[in-house]
Amino acid sequence: MAAIQTFARKEIKFLLTNQQYRDILPLLTEYMNPDKFCVDGREYGIYNIYYDTPDDFLIRESLAKPYYKEKIRLRSYLSPANPDDIVFLEIKKKIGGIVNKRRVTMTLAQAEAYMEKNIYLDFGGNYIQEQVMDEIDVFRRRYDVHPKQYISYQRAAYFGKNDPDFRLTFDRALTGRRSDVTLTQKSYGDLLIPEDSRLMEVKIADSMPIWLAEELAKLQVYKTSFSKYGHAYEMYIKHQLEWTRPQLQVEKRRNYDYA
Repeated sequence: MAAIQTFARKEIKFLLTNQQYRDILPLLTEYMNPDKFCVDGREYGIYNIYYDTPDDFLIRESLAKPYYKEKIRLRSYLSPANPDDIVFLEIKKKIGGIVNKRRVTMTLAQAEAYMEKNIYLDFGGNYIQEQVMDEIDVFRRRYDVHPKQYISYQRAAYFGKNDPDFRLTFDRALTGRRSDVTLTQKSYGDLLIPEDSRLMEVKIADSMPIWLAEELAKLQVYKTSFSKYGHAYEMYIKHQLEWTRPQLQVEKRRNYDYA
């Protein structure tokens, strides 16, 4: 069980219509190879639990766009996940626009035991795994985090033929929920982007290829600031405000009647 590490990577995001996605596909065939899990046009599912403090400090801080921010999440590629299924506990940091992601591999039962009960997993002397777990442990001592947000999506992914560090991902059916926040339940919830849209992420170590920049300009696709967890949280807050506003009006009328 090896840890996967990503260093010094930029992530640039774009929101595409399905038609724009179809228009860009011929170029992907020319310049990129599909992910090994996306052969013959297949997509794969990604299912995440985001952890946060009781007052949602981490996502509120992230939405303020600080120079440095960090988050922790649990990721599975199966839904629903069973206790013995492999999952990935990830810590992700963004420093001045550069993303650093490190993760460790364990079973869902082991991850939940660690996150909920502080039961540590013995990695048998695997230095890389232990190093990443130490980093995650420092994070958890700094923040009292709990499962706060479920987000899932279907992904098509590609790697550059000449540059394997260049990656494109296209996510659709972004779904989120704030209740029943567990990987043991099937994917369900509210859509985070329109059904006919895809979130494209350009993941690069240096600059975007000319062919891609020219194609995006041709299709009138422009970069956007979009955080899956951040957008889900903003939708949740908006819903809470819409729900409480009528309640406040009822309370005002009630107080007026008693006056």
